[in-house]
Amino acid sequence: MTSLPISFLLTLCLLVIPSLSSDSDPLQDFCVGDLKAPPSLNGFPCKSSVSASDFFFSGLGIPLNTSNRNGVAVAPANVLTFPGLNTLGLSMNNVEFAPGGVNPPHSHPRATEAGVVIEGSVFVGFLTTNNTLFSKVIHAGEMFVVPRGLVHFQWNVGKGKARLITSFNSQLPGSAVLPSTLFGSMPEIPNAVLTKTFRTDDATVNNLKSKFAV
Repeated sequence: MTSLPISFLLTLCLLVIPSLSSDSDPLQDFCVGDLKAPPSLNGFPCKSSVSASDFFFSGLGIPLNTSNRNGVAVAPANVLTFPGLNTLGLSMNNVEFAPGGVNPPHSHPRATEAGVVIEGSVFVGFLTTNNTLFSKVIHAGEMFVVPRGLVHFQWNVGKGKARLITSFNSQLPGSAVLPSTLFGSMPEIPNAVLTKTFRTDDATVNNLKSKFAV
């Protein structure tokens, strides 16, 4: 059998390495996104005119309303709210919790997540693809990381409110929230699929769907 030339193998390696990053590298100093135009593969087209205000964002410091069923609220700083991030491959979230609040199991298909606790005590956990749970209660000033695409959650276990600042290596990491994805999708996932998957009955599935109906 004829062996492949070393030059071919080196070229193949160089082609594979860039594909491991979440977002493509920019080709210019910046490209403030024009959100009025349709996005392309690497983000939005560049605005023709920019100013200093395009590179600053104050949305992460605004108090959030956590009076909902999960007791959590998220304020994103991604390309859709902060167009200066366009093509730069990063974004952030401000996450606030009421006492006992839970950020339900979810995943970010396009990014690794890193976060730091600003206030309170938060139980943070993620699950690997072999169903191993890695978790810990962390406090103000402590940090966590969740590998790209893995299911994870946060739970405020302190007596008062809690707050996180999270960051992602994507300008738009996406979020698939498991409960609403499975039981609140449109069109609905057929009951036959969900009853078989969760080893339950139609009544239970219908009850869960009613809680996540849009």
